[in-house]
Amino acid sequence: MNQTNPAGAIAMITLAALLFSLMDAGTKFLGAFLPMVLILWCRYAIQALIMAGTVLFNRGWQGFRTRHPRVQFLRGSMLIMLSVLTFYSLKYLPLAEFTAIIMLSPILVTALTSRLSQRPLGLLRWLLILAAFAGTMTVIRPGSALFNVVALLPLVATLVSAAYNLVTSRLALLDNPHTTQFYTGVTGVALLSPLIVLQAGPLLDIGMRLESGKLLVLLAIGLLGTVAHLLLVMAFRRMHPAALMPFTYTQIAFAAMIGWIFFQHSPDFWSWLGMGIIAASSCMSAWLDMHESRRRATK
Repeated sequence: MNQTNPAGAIAMITLAALLFSLMDAGTKFLGAFLPMVLILWCRYAIQALIMAGTVLFNRGWQGFRTRHPRVQFLRGSMLIMLSVLTFYSLKYLPLAEFTAIIMLSPILVTALTSRLSQRPLGLLRWLLILAAFAGTMTVIRPGSALFNVVALLPLVATLVSAAYNLVTSRLALLDNPHTTQFYTGVTGVALLSPLIVLQAGPLLDIGMRLESGKLLVLLAIGLLGTVAHLLLVMAFRRMHPAALMPFTYTQIAFAAMIGWIFFQHSPDFWSWLGMGIIAASSCMSAWLDMHESRRRATK
């Protein structure tokens, strides 16, 4: 891992956070007009095409070889599941509040990793997890307009995201990142294509009547998702992931700003408080990860 350019890594992770927020905003916007299957199929088809060209240009036909096809399929399937949960969550929830809840994922990754490695979490870790959960309850407060069955979707998405990140961190040591991104796109296309075929008539009619502005947003979703994931990989190759985790929480601020500009929604006081608690708890957890990694390295 090249850690000689921390400023570049921070810039990449921050830009990725902005692109993810823009992609989610585009998904929320198109969700009111287009079927989920069409949006997601186009998103993964665009990624597969872009990454196919990238792999060919950088590594030739050898770049498509993967030593772990089953793990690649598992990762792609998890991301499809996460995309579906994200789609329906954004259809009913404000962008900033959804983003804050999904940002629980890093702290859950820490808990799952400790569990799998049979290392005790410790009192402070448990307090941070409880604080982050309390922050989530503050955002979706029982009794508020946000607290309904739909509010459970981002919580499920957070669990899926945590499992996805664990598989991704494992796969990053096994296959080239460009190859992994290509197979993620291919898996998405493969899993969604049967649904496209079953609804071919209605979807073709929708496509023929699609306005140019919405078509551009549809293409942008695929491009933004592809570039954002590549930026994440590039950032993590330049700087320790635990050190970069605090900068991922700029996505909450980006989501709030984009939600205000495009959807005229501004989080209330309690939502801001809950989002702050989630971010602070997760940043503290990331700092503990970094501290423990340095301590193990000096032994």
